[in-house]
Amino acid sequence: MVWSEEDQEHVGLVDEFPSLSWLAANQVEALTGVGEVVAEALDDLGDDAPIPLSQRKYSGKFLVRTTPRVHRRLAEQAARTGKSLNAVANELLDV
Repeated sequence: MVWSEEDQEHVGLVDEFPSLSWLAANQVEALTGVGEVVAEALDDLGDDAPIPLSQRKYSGKFLVRTTPRVHRRLAEQAARTGKSLNAVANELLDV
């Protein structure tokens, strides 16, 4: 759910369906509207529907490319705090 400054309405969104949304004057209507649109999409897709994010399996590993400057700053922070670079990155990402 986000607010659209341009439309002056709430926008109902679903991560698994980034092309679908619903504008409404209040949050409940926006969520209800996008829920109905998603239900129709699920009916149309059948077995090809995306797996919900909550049911997907994650390994806990992903590669992040960054600039040498950011890499250096993270390494310096890790050294200052006595933590591993991975621990520092995890703390910063887990917000």
